[in-house]
Amino acid sequence: MSDSGIHPLVYSKNVVEFVTVANEYCATIENVARHTPQENVSKLQKILPLLYLKAAVLPEVEPVMDEELEKFVSELDYSTLHQKWLQLLHRNDSYYEVFDPNIQFGEETVTASISENLVDIYQDLKDFITSYSIGNEEVMNDSLAECIFHFKEFWGQQLVNVLRAVHMLLVNNTDFSEEENDEPAPGKGNPKWLDNFWGTNEEDDLDV
Repeated sequence: MSDSGIHPLVYSKNVVEFVTVANEYCATIENVARHTPQENVSKLQKILPLLYLKAAVLPEVEPVMDEELEKFVSELDYSTLHQKWLQLLHRNDSYYEVFDPNIQFGEETVTASISENLVDIYQDLKDFITSYSIGNEEVMNDSLAECIFHFKEFWGQQLVNVLRAVHMLLVNNTDFSEEENDEPAPGKGNPKWLDNFWGTNEEDDLDV
C-alpha cells in the first residue's frame, strides 16, 4: 500500500507541470529529424529555461522504496539520438565550457558538446517520465526524488551551460549547412561563433 502522503505530492501542480515540460523536452530531442536545425535550436531556446524553472520549484521528495528504479534509456537509444543531434549541428556542436571545476583556477579551456549535453539531460528525464507514467505512486515518488537529485547534482548545470551555447547559435544567425573542408570531427569542432564568443581566434591569447 502506498504511503498516505505520496498521493498529493506526486499529483501536485508543480510536479504535473514539470512532467509536462519534461515530456515536451524529450519529444523535442526525439523528433530532431522532423524539423530544420533552426527550428530545433529555436525550440530549445524556449524549452530549456522553462524546464529549469519547473525543476527549480519542485518540492523536496524522500525515497520510500528499497529497490532501485528501472532504467528505460538504453545505450543504443542514447547513441542514436546523440548521432542525430551531431548530424544536425555539424561543426557547431562544440562550445567552450566556462563553468567547470577543472578550469576554475587554471589556465586551460574545456570544450563541451551541445549534443552530448542535450542527450544527457534527455536520459534522466526520459527515465523519470517513463517511471512516472506507470502509475505506481511509490515508483512515481522515487523517480521524482531521483530526478530532483540528478537535477541538483548533474543535469541542472548542464542545462544552463548548453542554454548559453544555444543562445549564441541563434543570435549569431548560425549557418547549419555542411560545407566541404569545414567540418572538424564531431564534438571536436571550433566554429567561428565559438571563437567569437570567447573573444579570440588566437590560441596564444588564451594564456593568462
